[in-house]
Amino acid sequence: MGCGKSKGKKGSVEQRQRTPQNDRYTSDPTQPGSNAKNLPLLPGQTLQRADDTTDTSTKEIVAVAKFAYEAVNASQLTFRKGERFRILEKNSDWWKAKSLTSGKEGIIPSNYVEEEESLDTNEWFFKNTNRKDAERILLAPANKPGAFLIRKSETTEGCFSMTVRDVNDSGASVVKHYKIRTLDDGGFYISPRITFKKMDELIKYYQKQPDGLCRRIGKACVKPKGEIQWDEDAWEISKESIRMVKRLGAGQFGEVWLALYNNNTKVAVKTLKPGTMSVDAFLQEANLMKNLRHDHLVRLLAVITKTEPIFIITEFMANGSLLDFLKSPPGRRIQLPKQIDFGAQIAEGMAYIEKKNYIHRDLRAANILVSETLLCKVADFGLARVIEENEYSASEGIGTDYIITEYAIQWLRYISVQRCQKY
Repeated sequence: MGCGKSKGKKGSVEQRQRTPQNDRYTSDPTQPGSNAKNLPLLPGQTLQRADDTTDTSTKEIVAVAKFAYEAVNASQLTFRKGERFRILEKNSDWWKAKSLTSGKEGIIPSNYVEEEESLDTNEWFFKNTNRKDAERILLAPANKPGAFLIRKSETTEGCFSMTVRDVNDSGASVVKHYKIRTLDDGGFYISPRITFKKMDELIKYYQKQPDGLCRRIGKACVKPKGEIQWDEDAWEISKESIRMVKRLGAGQFGEVWLALYNNNTKVAVKTLKPGTMSVDAFLQEANLMKNLRHDHLVRLLAVITKTEPIFIITEFMANGSLLDFLKSPPGRRIQLPKQIDFGAQIAEGMAYIEKKNYIHRDLRAANILVSETLLCKVADFGLARVIEENEYSASEGIGTDYIITEYAIQWLRYISVQRCQKY
């Protein structure tokens, strides 16, 4: 049952089929063959630009054809039922539009189309979220069973998917997905037994009863905070703009702090102990991180190198390292499927590093950071070294095919012994 041709069934509870009032639309007020950009109108008529409407919140008006139409002159557009248009100018009878199918511009009869419902402003609409990311977001601690979101379907053009958080028989959190199909007249449905003219009507219905879903849907999924908007020119910043808040830990080359940038943006600050590394080596690390940008890599924001101790400023990850998080009470409650997802997220970040011809050389749970929404990001590129397309180059290591530092070998031996003793 395809989205574009779904018609619903006769006698459905809320079916809303429409029929044209006339067999043919009234005559076009334009003259045949006239220029579409200077269309003559009937006396008293004016074309209104779509972006001049009083509703300034609507950036773009999209309409869907309810019926097919055959153009009677060159200024009009011929279109099929279900075709979508961007409305450029309009009055009560005829609208100037651009077909999103053919790209052609022309005049269309206004009562043959209906403005498409805009979903972007709704808190439950996650427009460009894929299936896997939807599951990750819903399983974040901020969401409870019944939390849901609506997203575009990845498999069926023009359709949507409802993703709902649920609990299985063993008490573990799971996520279910339901296809939302569209009708030719712009309606929506999950089951063809009942259809809805608007998406919010569908949502209100399933908030009252499950009617085939795993449970009644509840509150909309909590949207994760967007990535920090950072001025690209703010690379070398002043130390006065950073206020240290809390010491989070210490490493081989310095300490890590929670800090505030300009007293309003949470950041993590990694300090460099004087004498432990040259400034050039530190800046090499910073420049490396700056050029690597991925959803599963910790983002470098800025550096402070003019005075010691030198600071490197990165995004703040609320749950700290994966190693510490898994030992905490919330981490110990994480089920196996989510643990596997952690590994998948880390693999995505490492695959990106490989694609960019870099190696990390110190990948371990202590160097994976976890966000408030349980997003895993690879961090600490202190031992990373760029490699050429066909060869490795490093300041230390053994052999030409494998570059392994003494520290990495010792860590591997230590963690292996720990695991053997555990099992």
